[in-house]
Amino acid sequence: MPPLSTEIRSAAPVFAALGDETRLRLVARLCAGEPLSITQLAVGSQVTRQAITKHLHVLEDARVVAGFRHGREQLWELNTRQLADARHCLDLISRHWDDALARLKAAVEAED
Repeated sequence: MPPLSTEIRSAAPVFAALGDETRLRLVARLCAGEPLSITQLAVGSQVTRQAITKHLHVLEDARVVAGFRHGREQLWELNTRQLADARHCLDLISRHWDDALARLKAAVEAED
């Protein structure tokens, strides 16, 4: 299998951004599919709208979400492509582990 360095390098900002519980919750809220405003994202949360805005900008820098103006509101939506790329990276890592475990199993069985 080819080295993972390129895939890991491109996915690292996504994993870093998702490593925060608040940002992970925001992504989960945006998974519903429709764009949401900061006010809508703050409903039921102990986090202020200002803090949510800062978290959204971190997610935007990692290209996990995108913001756009709709009238007077700033709406945010999920960038599913970036998450799909991160998932692809995890799939590659999983395959590397599966291959390593298969080699280990074969080596152990060959000793018997």
